[in-house]
Amino acid sequence: MLIDCQNLSFGYDGHIVVSGLNFSVQTGDFLLIAGENGSGKSTLVKGLLRLLSPMEGKLKFSSDFKQSQTGFLSQQTAAKQDFPAGVMEIVLSGNLGKKSFLPFYFPSERHKAEEKLRLLDIEDLKDRCFRELSGGQQRRVLLARSLCAAEKLLVLDEPFAGLDPLISAQLYRLLEKINRETGITVIMVSHDIAAAECANKVLHLQKQQLFFGSMEDYKKSDIGKKFLGDS
Repeated sequence: MLIDCQNLSFGYDGHIVVSGLNFSVQTGDFLLIAGENGSGKSTLVKGLLRLLSPMEGKLKFSSDFKQSQTGFLSQQTAAKQDFPAGVMEIVLSGNLGKKSFLPFYFPSERHKAEEKLRLLDIEDLKDRCFRELSGGQQRRVLLARSLCAAEKLLVLDEPFAGLDPLISAQLYRLLEKINRETGITVIMVSHDIAAAECANKVLHLQKQQLFFGSMEDYKKSDIGKKFLGDS
């Protein structure tokens, strides 16, 4: 088990935002966190990234898991479209959390960055300037950066919001492939119904936990049918 949450609550300044969380994440899972705006999804993500301490309950990680093994991509990060930097520089920066102030990148880190660019089919962009790329290309670059950090866990908070639905669908399929072929655990917040096709588990929130279980059971549940439109 990678993550175990027991009677967990998170919030700010003494005010609870989301509570009653009891769920677990196994290594290799693809967990979709669903719910309406203001339901506590992003607050939970901050808690899982240890940017917030639990107000109630227990949050446990596997003993062999380190926070530096987590990659993160948010809608806010993805919106920064005017980085005056090259693609390779941005992807390489995904290694910074492990470098301990070393002012250079090792050949192994450059190899890893090139590997992620190939995985996302953007190796031909490595010498381009980030701000000259299309929105879909930029998201792939930022995802490659996150994957350089994500040795065990990839956390995504509405990472493809605002993109064309066809481009988003391609990126969701890429995430599914990465999860399946590399074994990296994925936790993703999304309003997009297409994201549900990637996940094997769902956590549905509305200030508290309304559902946690398999995607198969979620599709049969009332809350799942409402979210997915009886699809």
